[in-house]
Amino acid sequence: MATTLTTDSGARLPGLIRRLTGDEKHAPSAHSTIDVLQVLYDRVLRVTPDRVDDPERDRFLLSKGHGPAAYYAVLAAHGFIPDAWLDDLAGPESRLGHHPDRLLVPGVEISSGSLGHGLGLAVGTALGLRARGLHDPRVYVLLGDAELDEGANHEAIAYAGATGLDSLTAIVVDNSSASYGWPGGIASRFTVNGWTAETVDGHDHDALYAALTGHQPRQPHLVVARTERKG
Repeated sequence: MATTLTTDSGARLPGLIRRLTGDEKHAPSAHSTIDVLQVLYDRVLRVTPDRVDDPERDRFLLSKGHGPAAYYAVLAAHGFIPDAWLDDLAGPESRLGHHPDRLLVPGVEISSGSLGHGLGLAVGTALGLRARGLHDPRVYVLLGDAELDEGANHEAIAYAGATGLDSLTAIVVDNSSASYGWPGGIASRFTVNGWTAETVDGHDHDALYAALTGHQPRQPHLVVARTERKG
């Protein structure tokens, strides 16, 4: 049985992130996701480095795969990867690419970077767990608001709501970078399809924790984490 390891990685993360160089153009992506990732790995996810293959573990899927510096730093802070790996981002012999690779990086559930696919993969993962009779693990997927411009997300949103995938939590980091948006805001496109939803300050750890653990039976759950406008 996977367990939550409650820790506080905040003191280590700034130094770990500074060790990652060569992808500065995606620094805003790292800064917008760091608080969500920290709360997930410090306080929510039931997964530890020695149980990355435990069927009962929670799954975290990073759909927002561009600029994964914050993700790598959090994985290092929690012992999934050695700190020294951070010094060679995207080098010829490095396991850490500009997009995370599940075959190279322990603790990574999906290879990502091509935006718009993570939510569909999360729906499939939740369905697979249900089919196997595994009802305790939760599936968390982190997206950017601009990813929601991709049409495949609408099918995933509608299907998850219609099938009551209550083991699924989607987190959308909203930095106002979407080209089109949605009438009534991000949450409304989920709630109209049967999801529960909460919108919080993306840097407020207590608010994030309450929202991430606020899911209800028989409904998938959405957390919109608002951050500074990109640019």
